[in-house]
Amino acid sequence: MELVQVICTLCPRGCQLRVHPETYFVTGNQCPNGVEYGRVELQRPLRTVTGTVGVESGRLRRLPVTTEEPVPKEQIPAVMAAIREIVVRPPIAVGEVIMPNVAGTGINLVATRKLTAE
Repeated sequence: MELVQVICTLCPRGCQLRVHPETYFVTGNQCPNGVEYGRVELQRPLRTVTGTVGVESGRLRRLPVTTEEPVPKEQIPAVMAAIREIVVRPPIAVGEVIMPNVAGTGINLVATRKLTAE
C-alpha cells in the first residue's frame, strides 16, 4: 500500500510526512506534533475557518470572525454559507460569540476585532 504524503503546517519547518493509510503510522516528522497532525489529517482533517460578516451600521462595513476551534474540513462550505448570511450590530467585543454552533458544528463563531457603536 502506498504511503500518503502530507505537509505538516504546525510549525514553519513544513515537514513532509508520510502516513500509512491503514495503520496511520507517521514518518518524516521532526517533532512529536507531526505524528498527531499526520494521523488527524488522514482520519478527519480539521481547519480553522476565518471570514468576515456584515455590519449593520458603523464606520466599518465588515467584521472579521473565526471559529473558536477547527471544524471538520467537509463542513467548511456550510460554515462559509452561514458566515455570508450574518449581519451584526455594534458594539462587539473581541472574542464575543457571533454565532453559537455555527452550521451545526458545535463550534462557536467569534469576533476577532472590537467594533464600537458610533
